[in-house]
Amino acid sequence: MRKILRLLLVCTVLFSAFLAQGKDKNLSSVVTSGKWVNYSDGYIPVPTFNPKEAVPEETPATVKRYKTIGFEKNNTFTLDSAKQRFTGRYRISGDEIILDFNPVVVTHLRKNMDPNTSSTDYKTEKETIKLPQRILQVAPDGKLAGDGFEYKNYSGAVSGLLNFYEFSGFSNVTWKHMIMLIIGLIFIYLGIRYEFEPLLLVPIGFGILIGNIPMFQVVDFNLKLGIYEPGSVMNILYQGVVQGWYPPLIFLGIGAMTDFSSLISNPKLMLLGAAAQVGIFLTFLGALWLGFSPQEAGAIGIIGGADGPTAIFISSKLANGMNVMANGEVVKNLIGPIAIAAYSYMALVPVIQPPVIKLLTTKKERRIKMKPPRAVSRLEKILFPLVGLLLTAYIAPSALPLLGMLFFGNLLKESGVTKRLANTASNALIDTITILLGITVGASTQADVFLTPSSIKIFALGAASFVIATAGGVAGAKLMNVFMKKGNKINPMIGASGVSAVPDSARVVQHMGLKEDPTNHLLMHAMAPNVSGVIGSAVAAGILLSFLM
Repeated sequence: MRKILRLLLVCTVLFSAFLAQGKDKNLSSVVTSGKWVNYSDGYIPVPTFNPKEAVPEETPATVKRYKTIGFEKNNTFTLDSAKQRFTGRYRISGDEIILDFNPVVVTHLRKNMDPNTSSTDYKTEKETIKLPQRILQVAPDGKLAGDGFEYKNYSGAVSGLLNFYEFSGFSNVTWKHMIMLIIGLIFIYLGIRYEFEPLLLVPIGFGILIGNIPMFQVVDFNLKLGIYEPGSVMNILYQGVVQGWYPPLIFLGIGAMTDFSSLISNPKLMLLGAAAQVGIFLTFLGALWLGFSPQEAGAIGIIGGADGPTAIFISSKLANGMNVMANGEVVKNLIGPIAIAAYSYMALVPVIQPPVIKLLTTKKERRIKMKPPRAVSRLEKILFPLVGLLLTAYIAPSALPLLGMLFFGNLLKESGVTKRLANTASNALIDTITILLGITVGASTQADVFLTPSSIKIFALGAASFVIATAGGVAGAKLMNVFMKKGNKINPMIGASGVSAVPDSARVVQHMGLKEDPTNHLLMHAMAPNVSGVIGSAVAAGILLSFLM
């Protein structure tokens, strides 16, 4: 009897083992068929996000991403979690799948905060991560669970399609992207339909479209596509904005195209260019009042000069997202909003300035005729850039990159012996830089960077500063008339052209003058404060840099 009981016990154990082995084999075939995919929230779409340094109120909103587990028949597995890959071995015990992970060296991407480096690469930190053991089970509904997530089983083909979808713009688009796409199309429309600074608005508008194509983003992952991702083509081109070397090249071309004869013949009109710069300093004070730091306020203030290249130059020095202030905080990166605001208001000169001019002048004042400017000798034209450089650069050495290139370009034009260089600077070079500047400035308006409360404040300040600058120039002309003899009165409208929007602002004055009196041509007179406004805004930028750098 005892032998029979022993035999029954052995048979029971062997039968149980046989059943368990069958069950393991069945579970193994289940887990190795296809891919196990989870789609859940909690992933931060910022490549350089560092949880150790994060401020709670500045933690970005999380997004949904796919997490995929693939089991192989040789008892190895791969876990792709937001494009960070972990590998290991698994074993099946009963109804449990036990995962043991291999150590993985993870490269953390950190933002490069050194403003003096020419490198655009991320700073990297390596960390060896060993994930703890996980135990998963196949639930009755066929889902894999056990680590806080549920994974659904898909064939390899479907899993590949999900991976493709995750990288598409349809998966990553947000309402902010749609707003920026509309803005980009409006810029292109205004440039083509109404010819509002088309050489600027069309490249910028198309750049906005490029910069707001939604793309896959997640911590420690660099696709090298976006303008803020080191190694991408757009990021390399954007260094001309960030490092501030596009604006001086633009100024070189402007100098080679500009005729300073009207200013040389009537130097007192330079005061109107100076009067219009009041918009810069009042905007600076307004930005401080709205809570911007002094460096950020200084960069925003230049919008009042209506000079896009100068605005980009000073913001690349003061509001570049890298400089550390005395209180230890890092200044915001405001290059994109400042540049877009400056160029937007430059393009809208024909819309903004006429109402301000009419409000501040009478019909009689708008009909004032000015004496024709005197003829200027070749020697005067050659000496002007030399004397102008020495005077202005000694006043504001910080503006030397802009002023030096402006006057150098003008010397190439006026010397008469460097026509080829002047033609290159005023045509091929400035056209090339304008294309690169427009497309990269537009692309820098990436929705998650651009659509912020700061940007809205900057655009409001920009509108106010442009109105103030226009009013300041007109008021300056009216003040000068108090001290002028009757036959030498200045038409106050030309004071409005003291802003740096060359030559659009002078054209506005010309059209308004002809509308009041078809025989009253003010273009040559208006060009004097207009070109002096270019010099004045550069000097103002140098002064702000001297105080705030």
